[in-house]
Amino acid sequence: MVRLRKHAQKKWRTKMQSLVLENNHLRLTVAPQGAAVLSLESLTHQQPVFNAGEKAQFPMLPLANRVAGNTFQLHGETITLPKSPVDDQFFLHGDGWLKTWKVETHDALQIVLTLKSQHCCGFDYQARLTYRLVEQCFISELELTHLGSKPMVYGLGFHPFFHLTPSTLVQFGATGFWPEGASHLPKEWNGKLTAQTNFIHAKAPDNQWLNVGYSGWNGVAMIETDEMRVELSCDTPYLMVFRMANEPFICLEPQSHPVNAHNMAGQPGLVLLGEGESTQMKMDIKVSQVNDLDS
Repeated sequence: MVRLRKHAQKKWRTKMQSLVLENNHLRLTVAPQGAAVLSLESLTHQQPVFNAGEKAQFPMLPLANRVAGNTFQLHGETITLPKSPVDDQFFLHGDGWLKTWKVETHDALQIVLTLKSQHCCGFDYQARLTYRLVEQCFISELELTHLGSKPMVYGLGFHPFFHLTPSTLVQFGATGFWPEGASHLPKEWNGKLTAQTNFIHAKAPDNQWLNVGYSGWNGVAMIETDEMRVELSCDTPYLMVFRMANEPFICLEPQSHPVNAHNMAGQPGLVLLGEGESTQMKMDIKVSQVNDLDS
C-alpha cells in the first residue's frame, strides 16, 4: 500500500483496505481486492449511483462472462481455461475481479491499480486499471498487455451494479440480443427484441430475472431516478444486462465481445495479442440533473 501524506485539506483517505476519491459532485470507494468499487454516490443528489456492496463494480479480464465447456479452439489447438474458485463450470469473468491488485498511485481524484497474472492455458498479462473523478464523471480505464511469447486472445469488460428503485428508468438502443440458455450461455442471436428486453424507449425494468447480451449497442445507456440522470458510455457494440427479481440493482455491463465469443465464428470482439501488445477499454459514467440540457 502506498504511504499517504496527511493533510487537513485533502478529501481522500484510506480506511479498512478501502481507498476513497471525492470531489464536489461524487464520492467513490475502491478496494484493491478485486479492484472492486464498493460504492459510488452522487453528493449533488444525495443518492447512490451504484448499489453499494462488496462489489458495486469490478473489471472483467482476461475475458468477460462465460465460455461454453470452458474450452475453445485457437490456431488448431484446444485451449482449456483455468478452473474458477467461484464457479464449477466456467472461468467466470476471468480472474482480475478475484485477485488483489497493487496500488500504484492514489491521490484526491485518481487511483491506479496494477495486476500481473499467468495461467498455463496461455493467459500471461499485466493489467493497469485507473479510476478517476472528473467533475460529474466517473471514468474507468483498463489496459491489458500480453507478456507471453505465444499469442493469446483477450477480452475486457466492466460490471457495474446500478442502484435501482421503483422509479428508475433505463434506456439504450440495440439491434438484437442473445436469449439466455442453459448454464447462462447464449442461445442463437435474435434480431427481434421482446417486451422485456426492449429498452429503446425509457422504461422501468421488469421485476424479473434478465440475463442477456445485446449487439448493435451504440455505446450509450441512460439510467434516471427521480432528478438524477446517469449516462453510461463505452466504445463497444456489446452490452450485457443482468437483473434479479426483488433486488435493488441492474447491471449494464459493457463488454469488448459477446458471451461465448471464443466459440463463435470469427471470435467477434476478441483481440489476438502478441508479446508486448496491448488492448484497452474505457467507460465513462456521468451524473447530472434530469433537466440539464447539457447532459
